[in-house]
Amino acid sequence: MSVGIVVFPGSNCDRDMAWALEGVLGMPTRFLWHEDTGLEDIDAVVLPGGFSYGDYLRCGALAGHAPLLHAVHAFAADGGPVLGICNGFQILTEMGLLPGALTRNRGLHFICEPCELTVMPGSCRLLQDYGEDAKVTFPIAHGEGCYQCPPETLVELEQNGQLVLRYCSNPNGSVLDVAGVCNAQGNVLGLMPHPERACDPLLGGDDGQSLLKALLA
Repeated sequence: MSVGIVVFPGSNCDRDMAWALEGVLGMPTRFLWHEDTGLEDIDAVVLPGGFSYGDYLRCGALAGHAPLLHAVHAFAADGGPVLGICNGFQILTEMGLLPGALTRNRGLHFICEPCELTVMPGSCRLLQDYGEDAKVTFPIAHGEGCYQCPPETLVELEQNGQLVLRYCSNPNGSVLDVAGVCNAQGNVLGLMPHPERACDPLLGGDDGQSLLKALLA
């Protein structure tokens, strides 16, 4: 079993993710170049954080059309676990695997700080090891992390239990304090905070371990 980490031009958290998965948790990983076309021998996919294509158009907009993401789309449709973190979350919304969009932070500044989150797992497969209303701390590092969606979509997401992570103290202005969203099937999760930076106790905490372990559970 192996986790594939998709690498785009401008990715800067792919190595962080590989260290968290393989270096800390002992989970086999493989880097997947964005121009690849297949997911052979891959059991879970991670779209890491960073600034794919330099964020020169709209965060995640160019990456959302990368050749490999056609395979990721089919993989998710077949029930494969897909995790998008920060820029990866933005990419998941751009490619239509998750609803909504990530816009400029309230205050228009880049924010880099630890954030306390409330976990509401619902049907999200990657969050089942956390209790309902569990509190975790993951770092954030983004300039466009304000989650937005139409009011009718927001109502549907809340009714379906897809708003699975919320900020305890909303740093970026996201609607309803949303920090993470899953798809209706529960196998695709996007979040702005970085669980891979909360895996090594030497770096200050391990709240992210349960989420990453669930990729190959």
